[in-house]
Amino acid sequence: MLRVFTAGESHGKCLIGIIEGCPANFDIDIEEINKDLARRQKGYGRGGRMLIETDRVEILSGVRGGKTLGSPISFMIVNKDYENWEQFMNPVEVDRIERRVTKARPGHADLSGAIKYDFDDVRNVLERSSARETAVRVAAGSILKQIMAYFNIKVYSHVTAIGSVKVEEKITDIDKISEADLSEVRCVDKNKESLMIKEIQEAKNVGDSLGGIFDIHVTGVPVGLGSYVHWDRKLDAKLSYALMSIQAIKGVEIGWGFESSITKGSLVHDEIYYDEQKEYYRNTNNAGGIEGGMSNGENIIVRCGMKPIPTLYQPLQTVDIETKEPVSASIERSDTCAVPAASVVGEMVTITVIAEEFFRKFGGDHKKEIEKRWKDYILI
Repeated sequence: MLRVFTAGESHGKCLIGIIEGCPANFDIDIEEINKDLARRQKGYGRGGRMLIETDRVEILSGVRGGKTLGSPISFMIVNKDYENWEQFMNPVEVDRIERRVTKARPGHADLSGAIKYDFDDVRNVLERSSARETAVRVAAGSILKQIMAYFNIKVYSHVTAIGSVKVEEKITDIDKISEADLSEVRCVDKNKESLMIKEIQEAKNVGDSLGGIFDIHVTGVPVGLGSYVHWDRKLDAKLSYALMSIQAIKGVEIGWGFESSITKGSLVHDEIYYDEQKEYYRNTNNAGGIEGGMSNGENIIVRCGMKPIPTLYQPLQTVDIETKEPVSASIERSDTCAVPAASVVGEMVTITVIAEEFFRKFGGDHKKEIEKRWKDYILI
């Protein structure tokens, strides 16, 4: 079984990732991982932290000579900002006073986490709950993305809304979507791009933040990943679970999602056809490539809604957990809008789930074994 583990704090020494269950003999290009890490750091509206960090991965185990070994892959991403935080984040001795946080921020894990783990310093919570953790998931997903590409499975994303600015058209042209990285906000509609940038700047000027929506498309997924037999192996359920685990994601739709609930069935469901060349196919993909908890051979389309980042430079009201007095929430260095970055994270989380289900169906210990099972299946 494929599993991904993450460890590390936002201002700690480094972030650590472990991928368990990755088969042997797949080529891994470290520079491709670094490119995806760089994609995560870009986007109009990012904060000052991105000026400090230049994320690069260091493989520690599980890869030799650029090929996976079948053993756990472990890797590290150094936090450059740690040198400015060492006296406050050192695992052995720390100054617990100067950077102590007691003013819990609404919308964050701060208050619930402090109560759950019995902390008198919210920093113990915010350091781990920070979206900085997603750098590890991007690196892990990038490794698995390279492996899935060997089986013609590829993942793309693009931003469809930021604040009040929304792309009304349902964009499914993969060639067009693949150009999202050319945009500062990863939006392929140039007119909407400029409006999004303007809205982000306006929010920044008043110390506010913005959320948005992004779509993820996965091509080349064979029929039958996931299962209708077990509720916890349904592909749409697993994707929703994983994507909702990304910090600030508050909604996930598959295909038409909520729109399908207010549309007649005759207009929602994708009619099935057969051709000797195409075999089974559909002329529409309102289901988003998943029916009955399984991939149906069409492109998988997932939409995610991200709330505005809760750290505001015009802070909201809260309570000091030490004095219980009303105060303004703490201010930590943050972004005005991280929707473009979140779309990249969403890509990598999605391909991780696809890889997990791919290996479950076609699994083996090495590339040739998996390749044979995959070819035998798609040629049936």
